[in-house]
Amino acid sequence: MSQHTLTLLRFTYKKLKEKLTVSDSKKLFHEKFPFVIPGLYKRIVDEMLVELNLLNHQSEFTQDYLFCVGLTETFKELMKGYQPEKHLDLLFNSLCSSTNFEAKEINEISQNSQKEFKDKNSKDILKLLIEKNNSKLYPSRILNLGIYILISKSQDLKEKTESDTNKMITDIFEKLSLSTNKAEKDIGIYKSSLTKMEQAKELIEELRIKDKKKDQN
Repeated sequence: MSQHTLTLLRFTYKKLKEKLTVSDSKKLFHEKFPFVIPGLYKRIVDEMLVELNLLNHQSEFTQDYLFCVGLTETFKELMKGYQPEKHLDLLFNSLCSSTNFEAKEINEISQNSQKEFKDKNSKDILKLLIEKNNSKLYPSRILNLGIYILISKSQDLKEKTESDTNKMITDIFEKLSLSTNKAEKDIGIYKSSLTKMEQAKELIEELRIKDKKKDQN
């Protein structure tokens, strides 16, 4: 075992016994993921790392199934198009481990939970959410998006108008005793981020094609 590895292990062990600062988490992350992150995705990774670090400091926070769904699925959606794709698993694992979370456990809980909600209509999803409701739900952006993602996969969602969909989402958050205003804001920002990411990727591709044509000429 190299001296560098020993130093990192000692640092990690020391920090796991106390609360990691954002600076600690960033240092650990870059040790675990020693690759350059493309500019388009760097801000997303930084924001996720800070958010996970801060959640880990909250004594009332619990890693429930809604958090796990929210984290895995928003990571998957926001990181679409990332190259090289083979780095994504390591990237997710590094984000989790550098903020005291277990990526494997989170992935397993997320997959099992999504199977449980699969092929259900919005009424059944609401019923299941209420049945599984933990009164100690810790409100967070990731949890709100986990709920939204489960709702968005309901069978009958396509048949509903945007107004009906928004009302259904509001009703669900109210029944779970979560802030509807914060949920609406979190969902709106998430949808906007996905749209901006797609637009940015399209622009980058257009510029790449133009540059290629210039080189050919």
